[in-house]
Amino acid sequence: MIKIGILIGSTRPGRNGEAVGHWVFEIAQKRSDAEFELVDIKDFNLPLLDEEIPPSAGEYEHAHTKAWAAKIASFDGFVFVTPEYNHGTSGALKNAIDFVYQEWNNKAAGFVSYGSAGGARAVEQLRLVMAELQVADVRAQVMLSMFTDFKDWSILTPASYQEGSVTAMLDQLIAWSKAMKAVREH
Repeated sequence: MIKIGILIGSTRPGRNGEAVGHWVFEIAQKRSDAEFELVDIKDFNLPLLDEEIPPSAGEYEHAHTKAWAAKIASFDGFVFVTPEYNHGTSGALKNAIDFVYQEWNNKAAGFVSYGSAGGARAVEQLRLVMAELQVADVRAQVMLSMFTDFKDWSILTPASYQEGSVTAMLDQLIAWSKAMKAVREH
């Protein structure tokens, strides 16, 4: 069975990402073609990258890095739930991504973003990062607008069509995760 991690990519107090992550997880739980786990990067307490040896060497010194690496290694694919801060993803998510390397390789990723422009620019940046990590990212994505999918900029009230956007993204992500698993096994 394919295992997909749904990564909450913000650690900011009062963040909307937690509600978005839980919403995606609830939709994903209706499926029987993959296992899903909600992963909050906040729970890993990752400082600013503090490993002396580059992540591509896979030689991790700190317990927090080893725990993060084991978690990422356990998945076949990822849903990145990302805010858009200043036309980009959150610094916390980028930092978490940068902690490990091989654990990301030859896997698949989908994106759920939120912001005043739906988080589109954050996802554009993440797609470039995924390419360097050898992660195949799917085309379908979910973009939540702070104007129409949130009440008072803080209460998630997604438009009804957004569940279909999540389903389309998960359809592609699961198919690509299966394909990339075959690449890793080869």
